[in-house]
Amino acid sequence: MSDASASSSSTDKPAVAAAPMRRFGRFELRALLSKSARSMLWVVYDARLGQELFLCMPRVAPNSAAASEHWQKMAQAASRVQHPNLAHAIEIGQVEQWPFVAYDRALGETLDERLARQSAPLPVDAADWICQYLEGLAFAHEAGHAHRDVQCATLIIGANNQVRVLGLEVAQEVFPATVDFNTVTRRAVRESAAEDVLCVGLLLHRILSGRPVLEQSDLQAVVRQMQPLGRELVRLGWETPHPIPDPLRAISNRATDRQARQRYHIARTLLRALDGWRTTAASDQGGPIALLMDKLQRIGHLPSSSPGLSRIAQSSSMERQHTSALSALVLQDMALSLELLRRVNNSLKQSGAAVDGTVLNMQRAIAMLGLDGVQQAARALKPWPGPLSELQATMLRSLMKRVHRAGQIAQVLRPAGYDGEVVYLITVMQNLGRLLLQYHFPDDAQQIRQLMLPPEPSEDQPHPQGMSEKAAAYAVLGCDLEALGAAVAKHWSLGEELVHMIRRQAPEAAVRHPNNDADLLRLTCSLANELVDALTQVEARRQPSVEAATRRYARALGLGLQDIKLALNPETPPPATFDAQQPPPLSEGPRPSALRKRLTGGNAPPAAGGGA
Repeated sequence: MSDASASSSSTDKPAVAAAPMRRFGRFELRALLSKSARSMLWVVYDARLGQELFLCMPRVAPNSAAASEHWQKMAQAASRVQHPNLAHAIEIGQVEQWPFVAYDRALGETLDERLARQSAPLPVDAADWICQYLEGLAFAHEAGHAHRDVQCATLIIGANNQVRVLGLEVAQEVFPATVDFNTVTRRAVRESAAEDVLCVGLLLHRILSGRPVLEQSDLQAVVRQMQPLGRELVRLGWETPHPIPDPLRAISNRATDRQARQRYHIARTLLRALDGWRTTAASDQGGPIALLMDKLQRIGHLPSSSPGLSRIAQSSSMERQHTSALSALVLQDMALSLELLRRVNNSLKQSGAAVDGTVLNMQRAIAMLGLDGVQQAARALKPWPGPLSELQATMLRSLMKRVHRAGQIAQVLRPAGYDGEVVYLITVMQNLGRLLLQYHFPDDAQQIRQLMLPPEPSEDQPHPQGMSEKAAAYAVLGCDLEALGAAVAKHWSLGEELVHMIRRQAPEAAVRHPNNDADLLRLTCSLANELVDALTQVEARRQPSVEAATRRYARALGLGLQDIKLALNPETPPPATFDAQQPPPLSEGPRPSALRKRLTGGNAPPAAGGGA
């Protein structure tokens, strides 16, 4: 085709009229990125600056001069809150009656834009984005500001995956012209901060599920449809773009729980759970485990529950004690028992001694450490109750009673030929994570107990169930209590065999016939702990729970209901008389077994004298 004919054909086509340019003051409106019931987000071009901007504005303009002045005041105050995860406002202004906040478009793309142009992110990436968003939001809440319209478009992801919060204090509520805005501000921030956290939970659900929540793009519309305001439930389904790890699923479901009291109400609480899972998933020494290790270094694992024992340890009378009598004395104090195990196994690892397995027998540990080592260990412990308040100390004492009783039950149930001290200490170690949590993070322990309580009944759920302990721990810490205990056991050089034995049998897992000594002891101690858990339930559920636990383990351990009844009702005084200040002695165990010899390394070497 010639140039002339091409020109002729082109002129034959009707001219397409250019779309009229939409303007907002001096800004050229280029794209509407988001529109919710409370706010709008535009991409605009500012000819004066020669760059594109994000323009955030309320969906409803302030309805009076006082309201407009209040909007400007709050937006200006929010812009002065500086944090790496809060977007910096370039300009705060007003066109006619419409106020706006302008941000640099170069900050990145909205979550909606990112999800539209790439496949669903991995769960760990989703957690990282939400954690960064929560860092900025929590800082703003603590500075006295709420967002009030958390949406996918307010999460901005930069080129280096840095996340920023956009639109802080833009979607302010519309009040009557006669309202006292000083009074409104305090009330509105308190109420809106909790709603912000709920909407962040919906953001997490949106990313993990790969689809809009309840098929709504406006998260405020979702909130209105959710219980208790509406009738909808928001829980992660099983058909997701990527498999969702159980801890992350528990966190997401708690964030959007149908019961308002079960949800996260503070941004830092949700942040801690998510960050705990994220860092734990990346490393066995991250998140809550790292915090716990720091606490162990500074204040030890548990406080000494027998003040008299430390006085005995400092006197010469201990020198005349026979090893077996001294062992019985030490086992009265849970903290000292654990401290001796920690010291002797760390000492063996540091010295490179050729010992097969883990030392898990108190007489053996005392013989290896010597009198000086026992005295040093006793003096190193903090006296009861350490840094705990009276109420927190009461909760720890109650838990220690339960653990002690479980150890006594396990001794009665143990197969013939297995050492009583070993069985007792494995039972205690199966509760190591619970004990350490109650001592070092009592508020988190209380939060987990609250989540395990049944929520209020409703028409569709007349008999609701509380969370399992594992799910509650996931929702609070981002990891379960077994992981805490196992990490500390590894840190104490207690060996892989023991780390395996101190993992309690999962309640939902089938109990299979044990293949070796370690499995047999693990199941025996798990049964003892489940029985004690059953005994702590309300009276109507106590006996059925005991029978259910018995049925679970009966075939694998060769035990019947009569054996369980004898274990729960021994001739000796019941463990309920146990006092953390002076616990009763343990029963003597039968002859050493092959497992005990393997755990203790055979014949004891000469006393170490100087301790670990």
